[in-house]
Amino acid sequence: MVKIHDRLFIGSIQDCCHQKEGWAVVHACKTPCHQKAVGYQGSLPGHHPNYLVLERPDNLYLNMIDPSEPLFMPPLFTEFLRFAQQHWEAGKNLLIHCNRGDSRAPSLALLFLSKVVGALPTEGYWEAWQEFFNLYPNYLPGQGLQIYLGQNWGRF
Repeated sequence: MVKIHDRLFIGSIQDCCHQKEGWAVVHACKTPCHQKAVGYQGSLPGHHPNYLVLERPDNLYLNMIDPSEPLFMPPLFTEFLRFAQQHWEAGKNLLIHCNRGDSRAPSLALLFLSKVVGALPTEGYWEAWQEFFNLYPNYLPGQGLQIYLGQNWGRF
């Protein structure tokens, strides 16, 4: 787990079970976190009520993969921002983790720091990315995430 700003941390699958008082955790990985939390193997049908997200107290489980194509749905990001902002404003530490801690979790942290905290440029993904890389040099976003965030930055 790496602290990148005030109460904001990025982690990997090793940090998945970080359940401490005063913390909120975003699990940005389908396998194993979303699958285990929702209780399925393989894939869920798109009409399932927890297809994209499952929220439990202080935990948000995202059905998020790291594809080479921008296959993301906007509610995945808007629900993340809502959850993160709610817990941030409550004074909690925020841990965002994915499997390796180099693509999905830091991409969400970048979005949060820009759009909610105001600690990174807000005008575009690439401007925010340049400053974020100074905070987190291990950032290696997947091609699908780069394309999606670059094309949809103004939606958030």
